[in-house]
Amino acid sequence: MLEELFNLVKGNASETVINNPEVPNEQNNAVIAEATNTVASGLRNMVAGGGLQNILSLFGGNNGQQNSKGLLSNPIVNMMVGHFAGKLMSKFNLGGNQANSVASSLIPNVISSLISNTNDPNNTSFTVDKLLSSLTGGQSTQVAQEQQTAGNSGFNFQDLIGQFTGGGQQGGGGGIMDIVSKLAGGAQNQQQQNGGGGLMDLIKGFIK
Repeated sequence: MLEELFNLVKGNASETVINNPEVPNEQNNAVIAEATNTVASGLRNMVAGGGLQNILSLFGGNNGQQNSKGLLSNPIVNMMVGHFAGKLMSKFNLGGNQANSVASSLIPNVISSLISNTNDPNNTSFTVDKLLSSLTGGQSTQVAQEQQTAGNSGFNFQDLIGQFTGGGQQGGGGGIMDIVSKLAGGAQNQQQQNGGGGLMDLIKGFIK
């Protein structure tokens, strides 16, 4: 899933990075990798902090929040934009205005594409279940299997989105909080395993 995310970022980076004279061509792939790392780490950190509902709400975004401009008002996306802009300034020596311009364009576009892809039933490469499995080191897959074994045969995380977007939290309660806790633990383990640049090393392996 990480490689698919990298390619998704690359597909959205033509104008903001690849054809941007402010970003030297030799740094294009490194900037794209940094953006991928920002999105992956941001989502994983949110799950690790018990914010699964926030992510499911983001991916079920309504009221125009799925488009890139609407996404800028989302606190998760806003946090990623600020983080990425800081990296552009500190690692790639972009000026403040240029860094903010690149970050506030690229990150929301990537998230918007990610939401569209995961909500497309014909796109099996991108699903919320696959994304969460990647973020939690497979913990979400184990949780889904436990739910299915317990009698919830059709359980998947894509369907959980409806409980946090417009549908309230019907059927939620303790069961949902247990799922949130288990996924948080999986994401925390991934943080420890991929700490110290491990995630970035994985992403750089996708550069061709």
